[in-house]
Amino acid sequence: MEDESQDPALWQEPAHAQKVMRERDQLSNALNRITKIEKDLKDALELFELGSSENDLDVMGAAEKDIALLHQKIKRLRLESLLSGEADANNCFLEVHAGAGGTEAQDWALMLSRMYMRWAESKGYKIEWIEESPGEEAGLKSATFKIISHKDADHPYGWLKGESGVHRLVRISPFDANARRHTSFASVWVYPEVDETIDIQIEDKDLRIDTYRASGAGGQHVNKTDSAIRITHIPTGVVVQCQNDRSQHRNRAQAMSMLKARLYEVELKKREEAIQASEASKTEIGWGHQIRSYVLQPYQMVKDLRTHVEKGNAHGVLEGDIDVFLEAALAHKIS
Repeated sequence: MEDESQDPALWQEPAHAQKVMRERDQLSNALNRITKIEKDLKDALELFELGSSENDLDVMGAAEKDIALLHQKIKRLRLESLLSGEADANNCFLEVHAGAGGTEAQDWALMLSRMYMRWAESKGYKIEWIEESPGEEAGLKSATFKIISHKDADHPYGWLKGESGVHRLVRISPFDANARRHTSFASVWVYPEVDETIDIQIEDKDLRIDTYRASGAGGQHVNKTDSAIRITHIPTGVVVQCQNDRSQHRNRAQAMSMLKARLYEVELKKREEAIQASEASKTEIGWGHQIRSYVLQPYQMVKDLRTHVEKGNAHGVLEGDIDVFLEAALAHKIS
């Protein structure tokens, strides 16, 4: 791949060249991380042997801590090596939709969006907002953003693909004057950005394209112009929308890219014989369909109902500490 990347003729096909360069960088990054772990392990073992020969318990203890940390890194690398699905290395779109329940559910949708953004930021991914529909009083009716590979942060779709489904929140509602406990639902849908070389055939007759003015108060993610675009793929019922640019043409291009990604994901799910329904927005966002429960009252607990992984620090999870669930979902899928 290094030889191919040095060939001037490669850039005669820019889309193919970008794919080659991206894959080369990912492989190079993986090899560098493995090489560093090997070096650090050799240094730690030498340090331990030195401490052992001099009966220095402090040096031996420091070496043991280094080895324990390396063990965690190796476990993480082993999981990453399982990210070999056809689209695992791709950037991804993440959608959040509030379930029934008005302001309470819309606030939960906002909390989920923030959880995923903080996770992505902590890992070094870049985030690009696509669409957001504010709730009437608070929160979000829906939101869509793209998570983009950056430097050491790769395989965004591979890590997040197990997050699609219904998420349930139990808490004392801040919107209830009687301080009663409420249960709210929101759905998450994750799908990969389609590579430029993948040809998804979409016929004009199968599309309904609407333009509209972005709702809400505007702000950093919403342009208050009539340039927002909504595209409905009639045969499948898939709906995508984009409102992050003042240009209607650019919003339409982004929406078409999202539509291709959604249709590609449906085909991927069919080929992988996924149990999960291929269209999250058609799933009832309520009881019996949730994949994870977040309980803030009367105790704190987040539990994944597929892998049975639990975490007591619910507020930490909502601040983006979701690695344990992502890793368990990946290991569960492979097993």
